[in-house]
Amino acid sequence: MKKFKLMALALVIGTASLFAANAEGLKEPTKEIRTQIVNLLQTPDFIIENETVVTLTFTFSSQGEIVILNVDTRDKNILNYVRENLNYKKVDNPGERDKIYTMPLKVTAS
Repeated sequence: MKKFKLMALALVIGTASLFAANAEGLKEPTKEIRTQIVNLLQTPDFIIENETVVTLTFTFSSQGEIVILNVDTRDKNILNYVRENLNYKKVDNPGERDKIYTMPLKVTAS
């Protein structure tokens, strides 16, 4: 029983340290990168009924292209629009390669 408690404690500490290490990898993009992304996402060709905030998670490839990892939304139109207009698009001054960036994006009703 004593060994079981010790193993359980070691498992909890090990798991907690893994999650703590992953949180440090998220960065906010610079203002210049954010401006380029907003310019790529001009007016969509569908009607947006409610104003929503979408969280983009992305990284950059070795060629300086945006690679979308996650779009935090339930609206399929917004999800497809962001993927089509951002995924593998080249930006002028990309961020660091293989760093994970998060960016909130406000989608306003039209």
